[in-house]
Amino acid sequence: MSAAERGDGQYAYEGLDRVIHERARLGVLTSLVAHPKGLVFGDLRRLCQLTDGNLSRHLQVLLEAGLVEVVKSFEHNRPQTVCKITSEGRARYLDYLAVLEQVVRDAAAAMQSDPAAPPFTGLAPA
Repeated sequence: MSAAERGDGQYAYEGLDRVIHERARLGVLTSLVAHPKGLVFGDLRRLCQLTDGNLSRHLQVLLEAGLVEVVKSFEHNRPQTVCKITSEGRARYLDYLAVLEQVVRDAAAAMQSDPAAPPFTGLAPA
């Protein structure tokens, strides 16, 4: 009997972290992973195509979860906010990606087991 026939939660994907899984927060964390020294708020906003308020709210959720740190300072007498991913944030992000990779592998296996399905070629190009 297969795992699916046993109903043992093969496709439950408990590791899909609800804090990270939201589209905007996933974009924020991906941006910060790509820039380990951090990003100025405005640059992060542009990379993620978010409004100031929307980015602030998502950063607050990530901050409360311990995934990011926000450092406020002044540069040339102007306020500056720099956002960085924490070591815990990086670890949780990498764990999350491992679960997403499993989702893709499972989807590919399911597609290949159906002879009527078109061949699975992976994710569509961005």
